[in-house]
Amino acid sequence: MSHSPAPEPLISPTRATAQVTQGRFKRVLGTPSLVLFGLVYMVPLTVFTTYGIVTQLTGGRVPVAYLITLVAMVFTARSYARMSVAYPYAGSAYVYTQRSFGGAVGFLSGWALLLDYLFLPMINYLVLGIYLSASFPGIPAWVFVVAAIALVTVLNVVGIVSVNRTNFVIIAVQTIFIVVFLALAFSTAAGNGVDPLLPFTGDGTVEGFGALFAGAAILCLSFLGFDSVSTLAEEAKDSKRSVPRAIMITTLTAGAIFIVISYAAQLVFPSNAFTDVDSAGLDVVAAAGGEWLSALFIAGYVAGATGSALTSQASVARILFAMGRDGVLPRAVFGRLSKRFGTPVVAVLIVSAISMLALVFDLMLLSEMISFGALIAFSVVNLSVIKHYFIDGRERSGLAVLNNLVLPLIGFALTVWLWTSLSGRTFIIGLLWLLVGVVILAIATKGFRRPTPMLDLKE
Repeated sequence: MSHSPAPEPLISPTRATAQVTQGRFKRVLGTPSLVLFGLVYMVPLTVFTTYGIVTQLTGGRVPVAYLITLVAMVFTARSYARMSVAYPYAGSAYVYTQRSFGGAVGFLSGWALLLDYLFLPMINYLVLGIYLSASFPGIPAWVFVVAAIALVTVLNVVGIVSVNRTNFVIIAVQTIFIVVFLALAFSTAAGNGVDPLLPFTGDGTVEGFGALFAGAAILCLSFLGFDSVSTLAEEAKDSKRSVPRAIMITTLTAGAIFIVISYAAQLVFPSNAFTDVDSAGLDVVAAAGGEWLSALFIAGYVAGATGSALTSQASVARILFAMGRDGVLPRAVFGRLSKRFGTPVVAVLIVSAISMLALVFDLMLLSEMISFGALIAFSVVNLSVIKHYFIDGRERSGLAVLNNLVLPLIGFALTVWLWTSLSGRTFIIGLLWLLVGVVILAIATKGFRRPTPMLDLKE
């Protein structure tokens, strides 16, 4: 009696290992470099990206909205730090939820994370066009957008070392501006007799906590740097020590910077009557120091937006690589590294092509969609800590209950609260994006009849 050959597994350990060994990331990053990467990704001057929008939304209480977001992000950053120790691999939330809840949940969380990772380079290119065209009205915004995409693509193809070196310059330029701006802003506000509590009490145009949480939900996009650090786990020298440290340092440092800058901004320009809400930062900076400070601001902001585009494109390319490496996305396209550069070149080029949509999207939509995808991923990573350590690992004695259940549960509740504060338009688009993810998952699993492909992590 003859037997039909057994069907080949969707991904066998041998095949998965073979794919990994075709290309390896270079372990060259220490904790300082990881923190620098995260801060560049978050852009200290990102306060001005949505400053006008959030000022009008919260009634002039941007520092309070940032404080709410920071509290929520500290709990979530801690969950990322813990999961980065359990699974020190490229892929971030995708890998953490995949290994904790299985391939299907992992894929959908990774798909949600892709929404904000794909849109973050796009929003940086968009604001580059907005601010540079405002400064040089004779040049169309699209020229600046296309030039920035080309520059960032080349640097990401060359490799993470070139990205790391560029980060030092970008942070230096922004630091100079921040120090000068804060000094002038506080001096100007004191001379004008502005109430120092005004950024916390507001301008009276909008009241209530609902507006603060709506603003805080949008500001989640400012904190996407801490989870981007986790995507570099396979390029860190000692990932189980350096990555979790860098995640927490990045979150706390950036949060403090955001609060201080937004506080100074609302003191020096205590109004929401902007020339253009999308480029509100120009009004604020001009009020603090006039034209020369505006020129310095443009230099720092352009450097920051370029750096964020640089690092965010590097992160999303690595997530696409992780999803391609395990076969959920086409392995031949996404799951290979360039032998010459050691980078996922095809993924980088695809992200660059998608980023061209910055020419047609608006700032508010991009801001909300980035926060939508991020908050879904943040919520699931908090639950992953509970599943991995408390349920599967049975670490439930003493402080373990606090670390493995209570704190991640608080993080989960806070991220869900922020998530539900987003607009209805955002939910429609976001849920359609998740529906596309379900369709791709159905194709990859032959109508859910086969297991979801998962990466063999023994390598």
